[in-house]
Amino acid sequence: MKVEDFDYELPEELIAQTPIKKRDMSRLMVLNRKNQTIDKTKVFSDVIDYLEEGDCLVINNTKVIPARLYGKKETGANVEFLLLKQLEGDIWESIVRPGNKLKPGTKVYFGDGILEAEVLDVMEGRNKKS
Repeated sequence: MKVEDFDYELPEELIAQTPIKKRDMSRLMVLNRKNQTIDKTKVFSDVIDYLEEGDCLVINNTKVIPARLYGKKETGANVEFLLLKQLEGDIWESIVRPGNKLKPGTKVYFGDGILEAEVLDVMEGRNKKS
């Protein structure tokens, strides 16, 4: 099995930006292999309708963290950071838009200068499909 086997298109508007208050009301996408259909109208509490004896339900208990930051370069250009993984201390692996404009040493300011970040390294091609 390869990671690529799990690759599929998911429109950005269908990706949760904040957690829903009633977790059992979160959206549930149901794939019907037999009919080759996708039902996006279900909610998680409907999952019981699809489980049969002997099935294994895997639960992902990860949580959405407030990891999207909007800042400005010294030039005044807008920059968006999506924090992915804390590497150590205040150093984070991030997706940056527009990423091709930031080079190591570039400084970005957040909250009218309350917070400052410096690009330490650029990881070329990390999120490209091959």
